[in-house]
Amino acid sequence: MRAAFYDRQGPAKEVLAIGELPDPQPGAGEVRVRVVASGINPSDIKTRTGFGGKPMPFPRIVPHQDGAGVIDAVGPGVSPSRVGERVWVYMAQWGRAFGTAAELVVVSSAQAVRLADHVSFEIGAALGVPAMTAHRCLFADGDLRGKRVLVQGGAGAVGNAAILLAKWAGAWVAATVSRDQQAEVARAAGADLIVNRREEDVAAAVRSATGGHGVDHIVDVDITANIDVAIASLARDGVVSAYSTESPDAKLTIPFFPALLGGFSFRFVYVYTIPASAMRQAAGEISACAASGAYAPLIAKTYDLDEVAEAHELQESGKAIGKILIHP
Repeated sequence: MRAAFYDRQGPAKEVLAIGELPDPQPGAGEVRVRVVASGINPSDIKTRTGFGGKPMPFPRIVPHQDGAGVIDAVGPGVSPSRVGERVWVYMAQWGRAFGTAAELVVVSSAQAVRLADHVSFEIGAALGVPAMTAHRCLFADGDLRGKRVLVQGGAGAVGNAAILLAKWAGAWVAATVSRDQQAEVARAAGADLIVNRREEDVAAAVRSATGGHGVDHIVDVDITANIDVAIASLARDGVVSAYSTESPDAKLTIPFFPALLGGFSFRFVYVYTIPASAMRQAAGEISACAASGAYAPLIAKTYDLDEVAEAHELQESGKAIGKILIHP
């Protein structure tokens, strides 16, 4: 198979290579997927660059956790009827050397989730890490129907997923952005209120729009920077779910007394350590959302496999709005 891979950490154009690797074979409980589309995430960049001082987990890595394609082989213990099934894949490279930046990828059967026939492979490849993260942030503490949600960073991949899933679940959603193009993305996803965090007082806007009530839930891309906004925006017994940081050395200081009086809860979500039962629930509900037509993520740009270094550089630049995909 053709694949993108690297044998050492470093800048994309210095370490990423394209070449032929042996076709992987599925073992017990596994399936092999012929990849149509592969999705890039910030965590793929962090693994390649050694974010936080983490070394190479394997001597050679084929990157990317997310993807979509068709099952073309199954291992012992998996029904042969799965061959030919359209699927989306999540966490393909977690605990493994080879991810979806290749013509073929092997994952456990559970990680290859049925993709409805009318849902494109591109949407399938845009699920994975963003949707699983957003789902855990939103639903770990119960149903959202009739609740109010604030998404900090509504144009990012996870933020966009959070808006889409929260609206599908029946919530009222506010989202923060920093420029007009991001506002368009959040609006297209269904956000009821859009706040430019650089020009407006986020907490004041949220309080005004909710009749002074505040929001029941916050999904936050950078809680260390947004803690004061969170405290000022939350309704009684509100929950903050934080899933990202700009620095591995970041420290969070929570104003104790306001948090105490408000009865606030803080949840930290790292998609790769979500409990298995929550993973299964998320996979099923994300698939249902996609099948309903309610999950329509923005695709920033699509590249060929030979352009994987350019795709990584765009992801790393922070300038892309939406999911970056590779077609192996």
